[in-house]
Amino acid sequence: MLKNKKSPVACDWKCKPDNGREIPAENISRLYRHKKDFSWQGIEKEKYKKEDGDWADIARHTLIGNHAETAGFHLRYFEIAPGGCSSFETHKHEHVVIGIRGKGICVVSNKRYQMRFLDILYIAPDAPHQLRNPFKEPFGFFCVVNSKRDKPKILK
Repeated sequence: MLKNKKSPVACDWKCKPDNGREIPAENISRLYRHKKDFSWQGIEKEKYKKEDGDWADIARHTLIGNHAETAGFHLRYFEIAPGGCSSFETHKHEHVVIGIRGKGICVVSNKRYQMRFLDILYIAPDAPHQLRNPFKEPFGFFCVVNSKRDKPKILK
């Protein structure tokens, strides 16, 4: 045990991290309770993208990133209904995709991966990619991205 070290009393105090940014008062630790239907208390289901396109039957839940957090990442949950797909796109930021419900197909560059529960896929910057669900059950996955990222370029 280290001597002469003070243990923090709470993790939600206002302070300046190493980069000098003030943490907003709204940035507090919170628990988002899972509701057993792949949704979370306090987290709204969102439209996949604001504009229309060649994607279908996909929903987004932003779990971390819309609630005054100062994290350098966003954590989202996407769910693709049977027969649905994400956009076929590329961008400069990377993704980490973690399968948590059903199974799906991920096309990355010229490779095709089938993802199942707890499979993890790293998608490198500038890699063209699309997630699809040709199966009979919903395909749900967590997606971790940088909080500051470029806008995707939709491919045909």
